[in-house]
Amino acid sequence: MAALLCLAALAGCGKFGGAERPAWRAQAEAACFARNQVVLSNYIQPAGHEIDGPSICGLTRPLKVTALLGGKVLFNSTQTLDCPMVAELEAWVTETVQPAASARFGQPVAQIDSMGSYGCRGMNNQFGARLSEHAFGNALDIGGFVLADGRKIVIVHDWTRGDAQTQAFLRDLHNGACEHFATVLSPGSNAFHYNHIHIDLAMHGMTSTGPRRICKPAPQRTEPPSRKDNLPDAPDIEDDLDIAQGGPPRTQNSYATRPGPSLAAPSVVARAAPPNRVAAPTELHASHAPAAPTRGTMNADGVFVPEGAPADFDLPARGRK
Repeated sequence: MAALLCLAALAGCGKFGGAERPAWRAQAEAACFARNQVVLSNYIQPAGHEIDGPSICGLTRPLKVTALLGGKVLFNSTQTLDCPMVAELEAWVTETVQPAASARFGQPVAQIDSMGSYGCRGMNNQFGARLSEHAFGNALDIGGFVLADGRKIVIVHDWTRGDAQTQAFLRDLHNGACEHFATVLSPGSNAFHYNHIHIDLAMHGMTSTGPRRICKPAPQRTEPPSRKDNLPDAPDIEDDLDIAQGGPPRTQNSYATRPGPSLAAPSVVARAAPPNRVAAPTELHASHAPAAPTRGTMNADGVFVPEGAPADFDLPARGRK
């Protein structure tokens, strides 16, 4: 008789009073499997049978989970959870836990230390209390983490007495969990959660902005990750100007490395002709009309003499008597 009374109190009359497990729980499990939100593997396996009772405790398609993300993040022991909870855990670890660990410690989390998943019990393990989400495999209590190098982060100690980066890491995880789960209770929320983070996917009802969430304590801003070197921060805008995107030069020859001919007075440029050959007209380029031919006379010996006295240009003439 005492056992029956305990079960009735635990379940809030339970099946003995005609109560049934809410239909939305089985529907959420079925939808999760239909959408392939969880991939079965060596680390996530069906329990093989439905958990039905005592009372209305249980779940339709329980999963036995030993690790997440294909074995990259282990559990310290096998966890019994429903499909939606496993799917949301993997999303939280991917989007919050691992990025925070890499930023704070330069390495990923290798293990989650659980303090409980499925268990047919009242909230906060209190006799006569309303059934906890743990009673439906829809909750997980986390007591700490193990990093890839073996370092342990224990919530009961590090939440308030860890170094600055470790405390910030745990609060980063708490803040991110509030975006993924319906209920998040961490140290400071009440006396029952001084040593772990409780997360679940309870149905708290709807609001004008979506499902109602309970997140305690309220999320806090955390200090940025510690610097990995003494180098200055990168500038917001690059100092270098792409010259191809600039406008025309402000002055003539503004890009010249040494003086050159004036752009205002272009001159004829001719390629040097090979020895014993006169440059052809086609080898001349000009940006303006050709200059007028030089005036002069032709000597009897066929030598062209420019305008002026022969003594000025015809050097052999200087030797004549």
